[in-house]
Amino acid sequence: MRQPPHSGYPRIQVTSRPSRRDVLRFGMAAAAGFAGLTSLSACAAVPGKPDPNKPQVRGGSYSHGATGGGLKDTLDPHFPVTNPDIARCLQLYEPLLRWNANYEIEPSIAESITPSPDTTQWTIRLREGVEFHHGKTVTAEDVMHTLAVVTDPKKTGSGGTELASILELKNSKIVDPRTILLQLNAPYAVIDQLLAEYTVGVIPTDFDVHKPVGTGPFSFRRFVPGQLSQFARFDNYWDGPAWVDELVIYDFADDAAKVNALLAGQVQSIDNLPNYLAGTIEQQGASPLVSESGAWVPFTMRVDVAPFSDVRVRQALRLVVDRQQMIDQALNGFGILGNDMYSPFDPAYARDMPQRIQDIDQARSLLAQAGHADLDVELVTSTAVGAGAVESANLFVEQARRAGITVRLNKADANVFYGDRYLSWNFAQDFWNTRNYLPQVATSSVKSGTYNETHWDDPAFNALIDRARREPDPTRRNQLLHDAQEIEYHTGGYIIWGFKRQLDAYSNLVQGLTPHRYLPCSAFGFKHASFVTPPT
Repeated sequence: MRQPPHSGYPRIQVTSRPSRRDVLRFGMAAAAGFAGLTSLSACAAVPGKPDPNKPQVRGGSYSHGATGGGLKDTLDPHFPVTNPDIARCLQLYEPLLRWNANYEIEPSIAESITPSPDTTQWTIRLREGVEFHHGKTVTAEDVMHTLAVVTDPKKTGSGGTELASILELKNSKIVDPRTILLQLNAPYAVIDQLLAEYTVGVIPTDFDVHKPVGTGPFSFRRFVPGQLSQFARFDNYWDGPAWVDELVIYDFADDAAKVNALLAGQVQSIDNLPNYLAGTIEQQGASPLVSESGAWVPFTMRVDVAPFSDVRVRQALRLVVDRQQMIDQALNGFGILGNDMYSPFDPAYARDMPQRIQDIDQARSLLAQAGHADLDVELVTSTAVGAGAVESANLFVEQARRAGITVRLNKADANVFYGDRYLSWNFAQDFWNTRNYLPQVATSSVKSGTYNETHWDDPAFNALIDRARREPDPTRRNQLLHDAQEIEYHTGGYIIWGFKRQLDAYSNLVQGLTPHRYLPCSAFGFKHASFVTPPT
């Protein structure tokens, strides 16, 4: 296997199967924490930041360190949960449309998706000549099959819950091999936003998750859950082949091991760099990648179980949070204030709602009214949630103590946190990437949502969302969504204290990764990455 130049940095040799030694080597540095970072530069000359205008060259084996993952890792395009899952899906599969770096929809496998005047029918026109990894050309039949799989009532995909409520596939029609007329059961004005989500990746009619094929820039080679996944460049990729020959994505449950792997040259990029290391790595031959994003790491309260079923308790917990302190300390300043509402890039975002600030006296009063003056709760977190999670959880414990609240912190292993009890924790944390409001609601804030971790099901809210889905006029639709956000602001189950400036990192030996509003590491766009010097 060819290896990229490494200017003296040690590399892990990737063999046909990962050796136990290779896996352990990634974790060895964790025992020492970050204490050894400042001495790594002594091993070799530290490369400077790459010139973004330098022509890119092909070749080499590129490795990425992803945050989290575990034994429940998956290659299923429609059920990604963790960052490694999402990173894998973005290499193998593509939706009909996609979000660009400015979080704007643009064509992908489909060259166009256009509505009828009343938005009850949508015409999908496929790009000509798009191939799956096994050589089959993508046809309208594959797209119809994908939509049927995603909306299967027995196993609805995370991107299919909203689609399942509006699509009438039996009354939809394949017009020709590249054209589909989608029939909806009611007007739906923003179906393009649903079809642009990475959770609606197009698959062939003969798809096998154990030998997965899609249309993405890399094809599947091997997969070891909780450890790594390996991919080869797909030379027939419709948008031009990737620069590197091979991609390996490693799972990291430990931040120290992940950062040390980057600085030792074992991986070329990592997502979710601990924020306080942004300056340190610049002295060690790596660069931070900072992106404005709508990503958030909320505290999640189950509204259907005590004590969180009492809205006064939920509001009290929101009022104990010092949001600016969370941003300053948990995110090291890489964030903007949150106000317990999501989707800040959506035109309907309710910016006029009063900014919620810490109010210890009011929190105490609400808890006393609710009969919980001595509230004692468990908060479940995990390093697998990503940068800012455990740090903000620790801060919450201290902030809540000022209001007389005892918060017992449970730092769960990734396999436990995202295991069988995921979505059933009474009080926990999670991570969400950038989404507009209706796609986010469909996933997290209605009873049928795949990841409805707060168990939110509010009739008045549901009615507003239903009306907004059907409203073709943007102004009227935005007002309906504003009213829905107001309900969540007052009675919802999320504590949204801030939005992250996504902080990732890459070796100065590579180039091509640029800021992206949608997902970490240029939306995991490793097809754009290349080595600064041609591999030997």
